[in-house]
Amino acid sequence: MRYGVLNRKLKMKIAITDYSFPSLDIEENILLPLGHEIAAWKEKKPAAELPALVADADAVITQFATVDANVIASMQRAKVIVRYGIGVDNVDIEAAAARGIPVCNVPDYCIDEVADQTLAFLLATTRQVVTNCLRNREGQWGLATPLDQMRALRDMTIGIVGFGRIGREVVSRLRAFKCRVLVHDPVVSAGEIQQAGAEPVALRELLSQSDAISLHCPSMAQTRGMINGDSLATMKRGVILINVARGDLVDPAALTEALQCGQVSAAAMDVFAPEPIPSDHEILKMDNVIVASHIASCSVPAVRKLRETAANLAAMALRGEALPNVVNGVVAHG
Repeated sequence: MRYGVLNRKLKMKIAITDYSFPSLDIEENILLPLGHEIAAWKEKKPAAELPALVADADAVITQFATVDANVIASMQRAKVIVRYGIGVDNVDIEAAAARGIPVCNVPDYCIDEVADQTLAFLLATTRQVVTNCLRNREGQWGLATPLDQMRALRDMTIGIVGFGRIGREVVSRLRAFKCRVLVHDPVVSAGEIQQAGAEPVALRELLSQSDAISLHCPSMAQTRGMINGDSLATMKRGVILINVARGDLVDPAALTEALQCGQVSAAAMDVFAPEPIPSDHEILKMDNVIVASHIASCSVPAVRKLRETAANLAAMALRGEALPNVVNGVVAHG
C-alpha cells in the first residue's frame, strides 16, 4: 500500500494546451517513462476554456494558445510554463512571475530555418520569382514586371531590425551577396554589430536608407506596431518589407495602403495580425505580396529539437532542477 501511495505522489500531470504536430509521440517517449501523465488538447481553444485543462497541472506546455493572467491564476500546482517556440508573447510572463511560475522558451531552435526563409523571401521579391512563375503558368512569356523591379542584392542596402540569433544568421548570409547591411538593435553594442560585418544605426536611419527591411525582433510593448503609417512614410519609396518575426510588429492596414500606393513595392510575410489572415483580406489579392502560414521555422530536425527541449524542460521542473531559458526571472524551486 505504501508503494502505491508513493507512486501516486510521483505521478504528475503535464498539460499541453495545443499543438500542431501529428501526434505527441516525442513528448510521450520522454515524459511517460518517468511516470507522468499527459493531458492535451490539439486545437487552440479560447483562453476562457484553458483553466479546465491546466488548473491541476504540474507543468504546462503551450504553443499558440493565449495563456493570460486569468489562465495563470487558475494554475494551482504549475511548476513551469513552457512555450513551444522562441517568442513568448502569448504568455503573460508578468502574471506568471507574480505567481512564482517560471516561463521557459526554446531560444536556440529553427535559427537556420528562419534565416533561410528570410533569404528566400528577399530573393523571391528582388528577382520576382513568384510573379514570373505565375505569368508563365498563364501561357505568357517574358518579364512579368517592369525591368526596374528585377534587382540584385549587390546593389541594395538591406536593413535588419533585431540582432538576436536569427538576425545574426541573416547578416552572415547577406555578406555573401555583397550588399550593404544596416542593423538596429538597442541592446547590442555597436562593436558587436560591426564585427559581424554590418553597420549599427538608429532605427530612423535604417528605415530611411534601406532598400529592403527585414524584421527579426520580438513582440513586446516597444515593438508592437513599429511598422505603421508614420514609419512607412519615412522609408524609401519602393522599399521591400520582410517579416518572419511576429505579425503584430506591422499595422496591416497601414501596410496595405503603402502597398497600394507604391510606397512599399513588395512584401513577404510568414506572420500576420491576426492569424490566420482573413480569407477576404485585401493583401491576399496583391501580386506584389508573398505570404506563408507561419512556417518559416519548419524542418524535421528543428521540430524534433523544439519538442524534445519543451518536454525535457517540463521534466526538469518536475524534478525540481534549475531551469535554463527562463524568460521572466523566476528561479525554480524543488
